[in-house]
Amino acid sequence: MNLAPLAPALSLIEIILAISLVVLVLFQTRGNDLGGFFGGGGGSDFGSFRTRRGIEATLHRVTIACSILFMINTVFTFLAMGQ
Repeated sequence: MNLAPLAPALSLIEIILAISLVVLVLFQTRGNDLGGFFGGGGGSDFGSFRTRRGIEATLHRVTIACSILFMINTVFTFLAMGQ
């Protein structure tokens, strides 16, 4: 299978998926304050786990799907570049 003609498109998709994945991960905050945005805990749930509900659950599933697509696209981009 010759993927060389698809290399530029796959590279562009790779960049878009990478940016999307970074944004999705940053949207998953732990706390309500600015410290939670940068990875620090805030509030009473510091160090504990809680159930994801509503938009958090959807965001979590979309992040997983985006990471799987990123991995698959990386393999195809690697093959298309001829490495």
